[in-house]
Amino acid sequence: MLDPPYNLTKLFGTWKFQARGERKYTQWLRETISQIMPALKPTATIYICGDWRTSLSIMAVAQELFQVRNRITWEREKGRGAKSNWKNAHEDIWFCTMSGDYTFHVHEVKHRRRVVAPYRHSDGSPKDWAESRSGNYRDTHPSNLWSDLSIPFWSMPENTDHPTQKPEKLMAKLLLASSNPGDYILDPFGGSGTTAVVAAKLNRQCLSIDLNQQYCLWTLKRLEMAREDNSIQGYEDGVFWQRNSGK
Repeated sequence: MLDPPYNLTKLFGTWKFQARGERKYTQWLRETISQIMPALKPTATIYICGDWRTSLSIMAVAQELFQVRNRITWEREKGRGAKSNWKNAHEDIWFCTMSGDYTFHVHEVKHRRRVVAPYRHSDGSPKDWAESRSGNYRDTHPSNLWSDLSIPFWSMPENTDHPTQKPEKLMAKLLLASSNPGDYILDPFGGSGTTAVVAAKLNRQCLSIDLNQQYCLWTLKRLEMAREDNSIQGYEDGVFWQRNSGK
């Protein structure tokens, strides 16, 4: 799991990442990822997070070092918008592998959608959907467009003061699809510890690294909380369905 600083000038605690030209950022990204590669197995899956600014750099480096398989786009509802530009409402995650031998459990990340206009067989039984007391639904294969995520905010138990924290639900999808219980997950940009916490909740091992000591302490606190509550908002009974929220 790679969630490096995007090519923006941003303060992470006391450490500041300085935006740079596209070529220099691409070079920095290539050098950084190249140092991580010796720790990866030939069967490893690599997810690289980015935004529209860093897309060209990520694609260039990913194509050079890995096998690029897809790009996930997820909606992130945060920010008040820009006065002279379109509001940025999405981020990307590049799905890469070291080789053609990799893990992908599509059945572990089924998406449950509500059925508004259900079709029925001639005998009246549901056609490709199911009935329940809470409504009608269909379990579908996941796509590369995710619109069921909420950025952690103040009322959510997983929220911290980290400026670029990712939702636990997002990480759960990636880990369930591309790893097995007991597998080792490497997160060299640990941040608030979301990957480590979700790995613990899903019975995976995780090595999380961050330069900021405060972020590491937040991670330890969240891991303690996970021992008491291993639930992941928006993920129930083996499927992802309702949008995660602060409730």
